[in-house]
Amino acid sequence: MSTDRTELDALLDLLAGRRLAVLAGAGCSTESGIPDYRGPGAKPRRPIQHQEFVRDPRARQRYWARSLRGWPRLAAARPNAGHQALAALEAAGRVTTLITQNVDGLHQAAGSRAVIELHGALGRVCCLGCGAHSSRQALQARLLAANPGLSGEGGALDEAEAAPDGDAELEAATEGFVVPGCATCGGVLMPDVVFFGGSVPAARVAQARQAVEQAQALLVVGSSLSVFSGFRFVRYAAAAGVPVAIVNRGPTRGDPLATVKVDGALGQVLPALVVALARG
Repeated sequence: MSTDRTELDALLDLLAGRRLAVLAGAGCSTESGIPDYRGPGAKPRRPIQHQEFVRDPRARQRYWARSLRGWPRLAAARPNAGHQALAALEAAGRVTTLITQNVDGLHQAAGSRAVIELHGALGRVCCLGCGAHSSRQALQARLLAANPGLSGEGGALDEAEAAPDGDAELEAATEGFVVPGCATCGGVLMPDVVFFGGSVPAARVAQARQAVEQAQALLVVGSSLSVFSGFRFVRYAAAAGVPVAIVNRGPTRGDPLATVKVDGALGQVLPALVVALARG
């Protein structure tokens, strides 16, 4: 393992015998083939904004065209060693709550149960009109039926490159793309996620904050903490006297508040942590 042994020993010393809250970011999923926005090698991207999606039918048209191509790749993604290690820590009674900034559902697929989906889940779709929820997989079938010829062998969307959040880089024109309405009321459908510029529900933030403040340590994994949505929990922990450990590739916004920082791959560091904590 290339990670510094001194860093790993310091991480183990801090976490041994403590009940942990975990804050997980996009770096958890890059080893499952899901790109992120800020990790090493990430391409500059402009994510769709909340108000842009809500107000602009053309923006929704483009989003769903990209999602039509990107969704199968995300749905086929599987948990990696980092996800599995976090689930093992929960099963061993070490992790009390996992707060994830990810929307891909891979933590639950790996076996984690005490999960707070801070930004929602791409596997669900909600209607902005009546509030009805439905599955993203069911919508995929409706999108394909409404837009024959755009996906499949030789389709215009087939060569689109995978992008974060379950969509795809798309150069093809989308003016004629048909977006089905809500099956219940005909209203506007939106992924059940918090887009950039949107707000995490206050009750969800309060639940996560309580989990952090009641933990004996906060373990941050795979997040640069560039967005305040996640960084605030590091601040909550520091204010409550809860020690913070960070495992991430590259620097993070929370490094000055961390007791321990490990620069390394989650798929290596977290399994090693599971083994070491089990021995302790």
